[in-house]
Formats: sequence, structure tokens, C-alpha cells
Amino acid sequence: MGKIFGIHIKAPRIAFDGQTLFETLDFSLPAGQWTCLLGPSGVGKSTLLRLIAGLATEAGSACISCDDGKPLSGRTAYMGQQDLLLPWLSVIDNVTLGRRLRGEDPKGHEAQSHAKQLLDAVGLTGYEQSLPSKLSGGMRQRAALARTLMENRPVVLMDEPFSAVDAITRLRLQELAAELLRDRTVLLVTHDPLEALRLGDRIHVLSGRPVVISDALLPTGLRPRPAGDPDLLANQAKLFRQLSAAMEDTAAA
Repeated sequence: MGKIFGIHIKAPRIAFDGQTLFETLDFSLPAGQWTCLLGPSGVGKSTLLRLIAGLATEAGSACISCDDGKPLSGRTAYMGQQDLLLPWLSVIDNVTLGRRLRGEDPKGHEAQSHAKQLLDAVGLTGYEQSLPSKLSGGMRQRAALARTLMENRPVVLMDEPFSAVDAITRLRLQELAAELLRDRTVLLVTHDPLEALRLGDRIHVLSGRPVVISDALLPTGLRPRPAGDPDLLANQAKLFRQLSAAMEDTAAA
């Protein structure tokens, strides 16, 4: 995977559908930390994530620099809200899909061994040859997490990855992600303050048009933090107040 590094993003203007989302954007992802973005729907959270991933070129250009001085291209993995498993491929073939798409051998001993280790880590041993249709929603997201980890990238970009599952499964997936991604630089877009507080080292609320990115809230304690922790619950109330104000600011913009 290589050395962990941070990322700095600068852009004079980022727009979507002709509307300015960000002006004089200046934003950083510290090395080895989870940075979480909260804010109203449509404010620009996913656009910012996709810009970093190189998937939102229509939004404008940005200068993205890495602490180690190397280009970011080819060093990110992406996990979205939908698992996007190919229904005609087995679980293990979905996990090794990136290798196939890059023209590498997904059936080699090293690739298969690594994929099986990851499936074991996410609790899917015994399901390697199953089709996605045989899995529950939570199992499918665990397979998607294994596929993300299979890419072995130092930067992981996550766009509401656990929002499509029930509350208990979501908590378990958060714990799993915190364990398996503990040595990565992670950007997590979420609508859930509790999720951000359990996983985030830095939490920003986005609001307005052009977007204002709040100063970082810095939760204490090791992730994943207990959902019932008093400090976490106090910060959750604070974030809800910030989000309520952000919705009003964005609606008025």
C-alpha cells in the first residue's frame, strides 16, 4: 500500500449544473485520519468526494496535492451507497473485479488468497462462490467493503456506504470499517451525525451556496466510539443544531 499521506485540495470555483457550489475551495484530509462531511442533501458533499476521486471533471478543475509529492491518481479506492456487485459474478469474483478490469490475473494464487483473507475478515467465509442475490443487504455491503480493501489503496473515499442497511447492521459495519481501515486516509460523506461521531477524527458541516465548510469538530477517544458515550451524545446534539442551521442557510441561498 505504501506510506500514508495527507491530501490538500484547492480550486477557484466548483460548479454543478451551472450553479456555483464551492468558491476558493481550500480543504485538507490529514494523513491517516477519518475526515467526515455532513450537510443538507445537494449541498456538495458528494461532488467534493467525486472531485477528489477524479469522477466529477464536469464540476471544474482542482489542484490536488499529496504530502509525499506524488500524484493522487491510482492511489484511491471508492465505496458508494450501493454495493454495485455484478449479479452474474460470484462474491470472490466481485472482490477481485478490479484486477480483472486492469488486465491483471484475478485467478492467481496471490489474488485468490488475499481475497479469501478479506472475505474472512468481513465475515463472509463460506460465501466465496455465492451470487450476490443469495446475500442479505448487510452481507452485500461487507462484500463491497472487501472489494474496496482488495484495491489496497492508501486513500479511501466513502459516499454514504452504510446508509442502505438497518441500524444494527450499520453499527457493525462501522466497527468493521474502523478496524480494517485504521491505517488509511479516509473521507466519509454521511447524513448520520452518530456515524460521523463514531468514526471521524475530524467532522465538517457544509452549508450555504457557495458552500461554507465549518471548522472541524474533533471527537475524542479511539474509533469506533461507543454509541452511548456521553461525550458523543453531547456532540450529536451539537451537530444536529449545526445541521438544522445549515439546512436553513442552504435553502435561503
